[in-house]
Amino acid sequence: MTKAIAFSAYGGADVLHPVDIELPAPGPGQVRVAVRTVGVNPLDHKVRSGAMAGMFPVTFPAVTGYELAGVVEEVGPDVTGLAPGDEVFAAVMGGAYAEQALVAAEHLARKPASLGWEEAAAIPVAAETAERALDLLGVEAGQTLLVHGAAGGVGTVLLQFARARGITVVGTASEANHPHLRDLGASPVTYGAGLAERIRAAAPGGIDRALDAAGQGGVLPLSVELTGSPDKVLTIADFVGAAEHGVRFTGGAETVPYHQRAYAAALALHEAGTLRLPLHRVLPLAEAAEAHRLSEHGHLRGKIVLTV
Repeated sequence: MTKAIAFSAYGGADVLHPVDIELPAPGPGQVRVAVRTVGVNPLDHKVRSGAMAGMFPVTFPAVTGYELAGVVEEVGPDVTGLAPGDEVFAAVMGGAYAEQALVAAEHLARKPASLGWEEAAAIPVAAETAERALDLLGVEAGQTLLVHGAAGGVGTVLLQFARARGITVVGTASEANHPHLRDLGASPVTYGAGLAERIRAAAPGGIDRALDAAGQGGVLPLSVELTGSPDKVLTIADFVGAAEHGVRFTGGAETVPYHQRAYAAALALHEAGTLRLPLHRVLPLAEAAEAHRLSEHGHLRGKIVLTV
């Protein structure tokens, strides 16, 4: 048995509660990890609320959580190059809000000793999403990318990946997060009335591609207008709006695997001493409900992380 935080019905943050769950031995290609830290993402509260029930069905009681860092306890058949005691970080298909979790070895990377546990848990989802988004958008060196919600966990990593590729970024964020975006090499603009004019002023050469990481109303048609085509706009946060405006939505179901490419890009920046992984808040796993409330409120700078 392992202790976890789960929900037994869809609802608000208060439906989260502690449970004991049976965790089977790792199967072929799997690793059992003793969890040290867990990254909190918008997907966590969207799945818990039932908003994503069509795309992410669950079996109750459901343990959410899609990224973690921890120590290998046991490896399954066919897993090579890993042994108990290895420190790792990984993306998982749910189940991270627990003391132990099963991880697909292909979605896992070794954690350098120089990388903190909290920062390691902030890498998997943000890095994979950033790598995937840049690839799907086809944005290239010398082009200008507009990112809505640029100060969050995904945006923070994506800006760094983009800068490493020679891409110019204009990022929307609240005024308080503008210094953060400038530090990451982006030109910040504020949400609200007059947004289109502010973006054009920040990018007089025009916007080549746009990514919506915020899911706020109105940004998709605006992005289509600025780029000139819905094919040049991608959202990771607004499935309904994507269908309405002919924009592509990506939720990670692509057949191309991005995890290892993304981890390598993040670790290369870490090795160079330039990777920044700001933590909005670090809370114990027992306070997962509070973490969800903070995530739902939005306007984060960096990542919320739970410690186990």
